[in-house]
This record gives sequence, C-alpha cells and structure tokens, in this order.
Amino acid sequence: MGVENALQQGTLNRWSRRTAGWKRFASGIIKRVALGIYISVPFCKTKCSYCNFASDVFSRAVFERYVGRVCADIANAQRTAGEMGGQIELEVDTIYLGGGTPTVLESGQLRRVFDIVRTQFGVRSDAEVTVECAPGTLAPAVLEGLLQCGLNRVSLGVQSFVDAEAAAVGRLHKRAIVLDDIARLRAAGITNINVDLIAGLPHQTAESWQVSLTETLATEAPHVSVYMLEVDEDSRLGREVMAGGTRYHAHFVPDDEATTDFYLAACEQLEASGVAQYEISNFARARFESQHNLKYWTRQPYLGFGVDAHSMLVSASPEADAVRFATPDGLEKYVAGSVMQPSVVSRGAALEESFFLGLRLNRGVDLSAIAEEFGCAAVKQVFPEIQRLIGEGLLRREGNSVRLTARGRLVSNEVFEAFLLRTDVSADVPVDEPANI
Repeated sequence: MGVENALQQGTLNRWSRRTAGWKRFASGIIKRVALGIYISVPFCKTKCSYCNFASDVFSRAVFERYVGRVCADIANAQRTAGEMGGQIELEVDTIYLGGGTPTVLESGQLRRVFDIVRTQFGVRSDAEVTVECAPGTLAPAVLEGLLQCGLNRVSLGVQSFVDAEAAAVGRLHKRAIVLDDIARLRAAGITNINVDLIAGLPHQTAESWQVSLTETLATEAPHVSVYMLEVDEDSRLGREVMAGGTRYHAHFVPDDEATTDFYLAACEQLEASGVAQYEISNFARARFESQHNLKYWTRQPYLGFGVDAHSMLVSASPEADAVRFATPDGLEKYVAGSVMQPSVVSRGAALEESFFLGLRLNRGVDLSAIAEEFGCAAVKQVFPEIQRLIGEGLLRREGNSVRLTARGRLVSNEVFEAFLLRTDVSADVPVDEPANI
C-alpha cells in the first residue's frame, strides 16, 4: 500500500523543518497530527435518483475550468488557512478523491491535481490514496494514470449487485461490470477495495438484498460500506417518496422496518465473515479501515478542495479549539470564487463533536482521552447523560470507554443529541488529577 513520493529532495527537506500538524489539549500540550486532503469531483455520467450530494451531469468543456480552479485553490492552501484562522499542516497521510465520479476526468487532469498536492504538501510515502469510482468508468488509461499518481485504494459505488435494482435508481453498470472492475484492479496491484451498498433501494426485498450480500462477500473485498437509503428533500427519489408519488420507482421503496432488517442482516453476515464493523456504516478486515474517514470521526485535521468540500483545522487562536469552513455547494459559485466564512469551534463544541463523532465508531469514546484533551471537569459534566443512556440500553461501558449498543446504533441520532451541551468548556481546565470516571 506504499505510495511513490514524487517530491524532490529539496522540498522534502523543507517539510522536515515544519510542524506536521497540531491538536490542542487542555494541558496546553499540542500534539502533532498529519493532515488529510479531500478533493471533490462533482461530475457524473448520470445523476442517480437517490443522490443528495452536490454532483450532477456536466459537459466535458466544464472539466478543464474546474480542474484549474481546484489546482489554484490547492496552491493557495496555506494562505486560505491563515485567512480562515487555522493552522496549516503540511505533512499529509491521506488523500481522498470523491464525488461525483472522479474517474470521468481524463488521466492528465487527474495527474495535474495529484502533482499540485505533492508540490504543496509533504505526502508521506505510506499515505492512503483513495479514489471513488462508479463501476464501468475505470478506463485503462485512467487506471494507469491513477497508479502513477500513487493510487492504492478504490471505493466502488456498487449499491446493488441486482441489475434491476441498480437500473431503477439510474446506475449504469451491471453485476458483470463490477466483477470485471475488481478483477482489473487486483491485476493492477490494488487490493484495498471498498464496495458500497445501499439498503432500502426501490424493488429491494430480503431475497434480493441477500443476493447483494452474498456477491459482496464472494468478491472478498476487504472493506464494505452499508448505508440505509436517505429519504429527504435533497434527492429526487426522496422528494417523490415524501410526496407519495410513483416516479423514480418511489412506491417500491421498502418501509423503514424492512430497511432496518436489511442493515442488521448485513451487520451479522459481514461480521461472521471476518469483515468487522468499526463504524455505523463501515466494515473492514483487519488493517483495512479507511484511514481518511477515521480522521473525520476522530477530529483530526483535514482540508477539502472543490465543490462542497469541507475543512477542519486547529484554530490559530488559543481561545478556540478549531475552525471549520466549506466551499460553495454549486459549481458556478465555486468556480467564480465565492468567499468562504469560517465557523469557529469552541472548546464546548469540540467536546460535543468528540462524543457524537467518536460514538459512531464501534470502539466508542475513551473517557480518559476526553479528560486529557478537555479536562476532568468535561467528563464530570457529561457523566450523568452517559449513565442515563447506559440505563436505557443505548450505551455500554467497558473500562474507561463508552460505546453504542446494537440498539443504540439504530437510534444513534437520539444518543448524539444527549451530548449537545449548554455550557462551554474552558481551554485551561486542569488535568493534574485523574478524572473520576
């Protein structure tokens, strides 16, 4: 899984003299943390009916202008971080190209993006480099170009191995194409492969869901993501379901109980096959967890580039914990250079995030680590809620860690709301005595 380092020796020496990253603790200690980079490519060959992301179908004439803007933003990353009030981290250990469908870009355009990242940042030789790919879009020239860029992980948006289900939501691939893509990736040396599945698609039944699970396990992909269909106003299918209509096969969407059963079946069968759940929607064999996505759930710093890309950096001010900022969610506004506004994350908000993001992970939240980062008073502040949730069977405690129960995962938003605090947490709470946990 090594990544070829394209930086020249002089550039490497420059990075070695800079702080790789920061994470501020209550004691005043700042620990080094490497940076993750996310790059959004909002282009698709077709817009799936369930999609609620900032992506769409555009003319190829738009691609070049977009790539140029993304490259310019990467080149200006240090200045942008300063303007947003954040501390920039120059050592990078994860790169994630998402979308949309990044593989609709030409190989030369993809290389330009990776080249500017390696010019501006110190990409570690063992960095995880992921590209999302819609099955059937991985042309030989694109795959070869990505390999030259250091690609070592691919996330395939399969969603369903049942051809009729995939077609019903606008997917262009069939089962055979997925299997061919996986075979070509492995032949090229890419073994770190993720398969995305969606539970609750139109026409899905317990029997057809079992087909997708069986096929997924047969591929021996070391990582699987299982998402339950989101029904909201941000997708065509969601709006139609909410309106009680029949377009986009909306009247064939399974009910919530069936979708939950599909998800639970996936949890059980993946676990039994050695693909262990490590996050609410993510499962992996040992050492194949998504290192980039773990940054989001553990509040490590990351920078996002492109349409609707989000960033979080440690605050340059000791009065705050971090800053978050995001690019516009529309292509024209992004390319036109709309001004971003930072959102300051206070110590109290950071504590909230540590719980509702950390609890997504099966390993849960380490209360000792919370005490180290935010002070003993922070743990005492949330402890009554923890005890209540344990009593309701939504959390369980093992040593100094608390984690969601199986029931808690199904109502996780209710659990997370319990950690939305009304008071802030001082950055200088003493931690010279052990927390009473």
